[in-house]
Amino acid sequence: MYPLKRNRRLRTTEAMRSLVRENTITANDFIVPVFVVEGNGVKDEIPSMPNYYRYSLDTLQDEIKELWSLGLKSVLLFVKVPENLKDNAGKEALNPDGLMQRAIKTVKNTCPEMIVMTDVALDPYSQYGHDGIVANGEIVNDPTTTFLANMALSHAQAGADVIAPSDMMDGRILAMRSLLEEEGFYNTGIMSYSAKYASAFYGPFRDALDSAPVDLQDIPKDKKSYQMDPANREEAIRETLMDIDEGADIVMVKPGLCYLDIVRDIRNVVDIPVAVYQVSGEYAMLKAAAEKGWLDHDAVMMEQILSIKRAGATLIASYFAKDVVKLLS
Repeated sequence: MYPLKRNRRLRTTEAMRSLVRENTITANDFIVPVFVVEGNGVKDEIPSMPNYYRYSLDTLQDEIKELWSLGLKSVLLFVKVPENLKDNAGKEALNPDGLMQRAIKTVKNTCPEMIVMTDVALDPYSQYGHDGIVANGEIVNDPTTTFLANMALSHAQAGADVIAPSDMMDGRILAMRSLLEEEGFYNTGIMSYSAKYASAFYGPFRDALDSAPVDLQDIPKDKKSYQMDPANREEAIRETLMDIDEGADIVMVKPGLCYLDIVRDIRNVVDIPVAVYQVSGEYAMLKAAAEKGWLDHDAVMMEQILSIKRAGATLIASYFAKDVVKLLS
């Protein structure tokens, strides 16, 4: 006897599959990471990230206009800081005329409605490539947290809509939220990298910003003392709930594909937006495999993005954002 239920009835045509599809992707799902450098007329391709670029402020304007025309409504800014401005304290990060502050204003002047999110961490400004201040051979938490709060305030003063601390210091969300409230920035959002793992997938990103930890005696060679252990699952929930209690408006899991179980775990216990960062290594792997002819670039790209959405992501920070929306259109 044939079964009374046949699941394939709802798979017979593309029209039927579209009608019952549980998850769909639109331009509204994306945050676009953008790399900014000093100079004029710069649109510099990142060797380990094919078709992705660093922009000077003048070329950034054209990129922002294109993103908005494609329906992409949010950018996450990162800056490549000149070596002569790096130190252990990160003082350039507080410069009101610094590259990040000027980049924020450039985006807002170009497209006032674009949501500007900003990376808050010391590694682009650190001579040691770490997300915090180094003292006596360790990354010190509390002095870093105080500094990061002031860095967040500087971004808010420049016009940032959302602060995105990526450092993983304990207590930094409370410090930032408290200072922003004290200074009257009640509507500045915080998107916390709540579950950021000490991953090997960040290599191309560090190339893009020249922000890898330096190999010096008595300086930690990696970020494992503050970023999460990839072996841990329940810790991610604790970190996330703490950040929400401290005032985070959006929480993030980073990286993406290897951590979709974490995305689902967090989605099941929180009632605020969950972002996922599909990181540079994930981007570079697909680009390289497609270049070799080993994978169908667009098909795998869409499958990856859908898998992140299916796992529970509200927002996806992805270097594929432009590729995806162009394909969708």
